[in-house]
Amino acid sequence: MIAINSVAIFNYMKSKKYNNTKLAIGIGKAIISFILLYLFIAMGYSLSLQKFIQTISENSYLVFMIFVFVIGIFSSVLFMPINIYSGFYLEHKYNLSNQTFFKYFLENLKSMLVGLVIGIPILLLFFYVINQFGDLWWLVFASAMFLISVVLSQLFPIIILPIFYKIIPLGDEELKTRISNLAKGAGIKVENVFSFDMSKNTKKANAAFTGLGKTKRIILGDTLLNDYTKDEIETVIAHELGHYKHKHIIKNLIFGTVSSFLTFFIISILYKNSLSWFYFENITQIAALPLLSLWAMIIGLIQSPIGNILSRKYEYEADRYAIKSTHKPDSFIKTLNKLTDQNLGDREPHAFVEWFFYSHPSINNRINAIKNFVSEKGIIEITTEIQSEV
Repeated sequence: MIAINSVAIFNYMKSKKYNNTKLAIGIGKAIISFILLYLFIAMGYSLSLQKFIQTISENSYLVFMIFVFVIGIFSSVLFMPINIYSGFYLEHKYNLSNQTFFKYFLENLKSMLVGLVIGIPILLLFFYVINQFGDLWWLVFASAMFLISVVLSQLFPIIILPIFYKIIPLGDEELKTRISNLAKGAGIKVENVFSFDMSKNTKKANAAFTGLGKTKRIILGDTLLNDYTKDEIETVIAHELGHYKHKHIIKNLIFGTVSSFLTFFIISILYKNSLSWFYFENITQIAALPLLSLWAMIIGLIQSPIGNILSRKYEYEADRYAIKSTHKPDSFIKTLNKLTDQNLGDREPHAFVEWFFYSHPSINNRINAIKNFVSEKGIIEITTEIQSEV
């Protein structure tokens, strides 16, 4: 018993240290980025860079793209050591990664290239919109970003994800039947159930419901398939389907769209009114555009806990649906515990940290909520409720 408690305490402290280190790195990078970007603008380096590039080319679009790439390259070089520490060294230190350094570099290179393919057209579109539509740029660009996000959501599982993982149809017929039955109970026809080689990069496990329309599909990490029983996997899938049953995808789309339009509007007002603080002339001046990022960081700081509160609410709802649809609370609790241990999650983060940073409730809060739900409903009442729904 003492040995078991010692192991539990060691794992608890290990997960605490891992998550606190990750959190500190994330906060530190955000603060440094903000300060450096502010100094870059306030000390006149932004304007100097613009003027220097204009000696090379008079084409405003080319000047803009070079301007963005110079800042991007500088940022990448500056944060490269801490990114390698966080993304590679730390994951190996806590025995969470299966990557060699070459594979780590290759995956990051692919991410960068995909980001460029998607990001360059968006940047050019933004520059075109702000030059053509003046003070209404935020409305046009927010509308464009909504359409782009919908298209990317449809393309992600069939084009983008296969760049990083080998996606194959799920071969376990019994598990596919279970998933199909769960999907029918949620009012959705799911013919596309796939596994992906998550283990090539990490020892962590996960599953997801991804895509929109005809591209929607359930994907399961091979680490989940290899390390969990069918009952446990079933509860994970039921949780994901709970998001669909409660229309969380649609609600998130609506909330995200409204939030996006409101954010762009607020940024546009703050941006325009702060130009004179740094002696910029107009909203289309290339040297002034980094101000948009500064305001976006500040607004993001305010929005983050709001979005996370809503996300945690959805997670609790999906958990309750998983219990109602499978009648397997013990398996679900066991699964949550296993996933937390395997992914080295923090079981009991500080209340403020969870409120501000966590999109999912902490594992202890989730398990307590599940136990309370089961206790309040009772198995018989849950079964009756499910039968009445069907």
